Amino acid sequence: MPCEVKPRFVLLYGSQKGQAESLAEGIAEVAEEHGLAAELSCLNHNEKYNLETENAPVVFIVSTTGDGEPPDNALQFVKRIKEKTLSPDHYKHLCYALLALGDTNYANFCNCGKTIERRLQELGAKQFYATGYADDGTGLEVVVEPWIEGLWKAIKGALSKMASNKAAFVKGLAADSPRGAPDSTMPDVQLNLLRITDHSVLASRSPGASAVSASAPETPGTDDGRPRVSPPASLTRSLPPLSESSLNLPALPPPYLDVSLQEADPAGEAVGPSNVEALSAAPVCRAVQLTTGDSVKTALLVELDAHPMVTYHPGDSFDVFCPNRAAEVEEALHRLGLSDQRNHRVHVSLLKDTKKKGAQVPSYMSQNISLLYLLTWCLEIRSVPKKALLRALVEHTGHSGQRRRLQELCSRQGSADYNLYVRDCGLSVPELLAAFPTCSPPLSLLLGQSANIKLLSRLRSHLYSSCLRHPGKLRFVFSVVEFPACSWRPAGRRGLCTGWLFDLINPVLLSPGEDESSVSPAPPKIHVSLRPNRSFRPPSEPSAPFIMVGPGTGVAPFIGFLQQREQQRKDDAEAVFGETWLFFGCRHRDGDFLFREELEGFVSSGTLSQLKVCFSRDDHEEEEAGASSARPRYVQHNLLLASRPVTDILLRRGGYLYVCGDAKNMAKDVNNALMEMIQTELQVDQLEAMKTLAALREEKRYLQDIWG
Repeated sequence: MPCEVKPRFVLLYGSQKGQAESLAEGIAEVAEEHGLAAELSCLNHNEKYNLETENAPVVFIVSTTGDGEPPDNALQFVKRIKEKTLSPDHYKHLCYALLALGDTNYANFCNCGKTIERRLQELGAKQFYATGYADDGTGLEVVVEPWIEGLWKAIKGALSKMASNKAAFVKGLAADSPRGAPDSTMPDVQLNLLRITDHSVLASRSPGASAVSASAPETPGTDDGRPRVSPPASLTRSLPPLSESSLNLPALPPPYLDVSLQEADPAGEAVGPSNVEALSAAPVCRAVQLTTGDSVKTALLVELDAHPMVTYHPGDSFDVFCPNRAAEVEEALHRLGLSDQRNHRVHVSLLKDTKKKGAQVPSYMSQNISLLYLLTWCLEIRSVPKKALLRALVEHTGHSGQRRRLQELCSRQGSADYNLYVRDCGLSVPELLAAFPTCSPPLSLLLGQSANIKLLSRLRSHLYSSCLRHPGKLRFVFSVVEFPACSWRPAGRRGLCTGWLFDLINPVLLSPGEDESSVSPAPPKIHVSLRPNRSFRPPSEPSAPFIMVGPGTGVAPFIGFLQQREQQRKDDAEAVFGETWLFFGCRHRDGDFLFREELEGFVSSGTLSQLKVCFSRDDHEEEEAGASSARPRYVQHNLLLASRPVTDILLRRGGYLYVCGDAKNMAKDVNNALMEMIQTELQVDQLEAMKTLAALREEKRYLQDIWG
């Protein structure tokens, strides 16, 4: 009896950091359970698929990177479909669905997905399932899980309609119908847009999910009959109705890696990042604290001796590679019960019976590294546990109450608790294991992957903007990030990279005004890799005016911009140079006005045409003291005050706008201020103002270097 041929669909992904790829792999793996065959390919592997002749449904999973750019492995595909020579019916035969991943903390939310979808529709493609826009700012799973759940029915419906159209076409040919062949494109399909508030969708059970029922607990009471006051909900404890609900759980992540530990001589152990051969170990030649001791944030300037690195241009950034904190590694070893095996070599291989398509051992899990090195330099143990990891941990938790709580946190019904107690407070894996003491997962679980998302990701580098341009030197500024205490983090903690940098440079750190002769002669080294930024650079034409918005440490790259302009003015005194504006802000004029002397020097020399500063706490204190006229507190307020000259530079004189700093608040506020300014100055509505800003972005005259 011949094997049954499963209906096929094409699954294409574009992924920068692996999220979209993992989701696509997960969909491909469970497709067989739904009686379908997925043909999985990366968008740039165009030799493996052909959309010009494809007659099966096509599913796109794409993320967005940088300033709304496509991922590196989707860039060529986007360029191909944007070719103006393609006709409006180029993809009229194609039916598609799309899941876009993005982050609303950034201005160009899901821009790659929106670009692909817009272009597909312009080329005649038909949509068979509503597009999902997943927001990493609130939790990808809020949209991803129900979108994938509904995908299977949508694919089968699309296949059925396509088969029906094909049959009708063949029947029409056989009957020699005078009307000719019917339209072979997809008929109209009702698309129900997915919203977070759609409780009927979120509460439905997926075919691969499991349900867990919980009996109602007894009503708490006291011996004298009075009701006992229940303790509040927390990470480890829920309240009704969640504690009394039946739960829809994600499918248990199937293992695909076999992990074993082998005794070895610790001599010759690797030191530094796993990709150390591709990095420069740059010694710290200067470290200065820029803020005074009473500042809310501690800002530091670090200068590296970067002779081995390639030429640096203003606006470029570089990656800093740091290890996990030793105390957190020790805690992880202790919770895994592997403290005595820290120097054992980790051997990782594929399970012989794995059904994971394209399964391979992650490249950073070398066969000649110790467990200690793996946890120190390879795995991001501080990453917020995904729901897939919580689901896997359920199977290794002994206490029934703790098992139930983990089930709640990874369930659909417990999404609000997951966001509140896990995601929003940045809970790490060691902190989670500390909160659930009867949970004892094997090492293989943390190294493996779930069906649709990595349980523990690779330890990533941290990006910093270089601020000063000096031959052979690389300078950058950073603020030490402080995470507040919470119920499972009573002492608070510092950011991983900024805390590590502070500890590393502390022995050679100079206070403001301190003599540099006191610096230790044995400087520490930092592993770095230059990352050129070919768009976030000063205008190539010196006569073009440009505006810079950089509060706090966001001013860093603009020091380099202005140094370059100062040198250009010295080299060619007869040249015509455009205006330069800088909007800077901080809390206190006397506490954290970074690069004050340099900026005032640029103004004195004429390099900087306008310096607009504001001090949020100084101004606030003046207001509380009853000052008659409050000054602008934030950079967006100063922008509004300079609305006419700023919009004139941007809209009539071909100028440029650069924004650097915080994505969650500042960048959004600046964007909103710009829209308000455009509405006022051009007398247009909000939609037209949005289109004007979008055009500036498209022309690369509104550029951002922002972080969340």
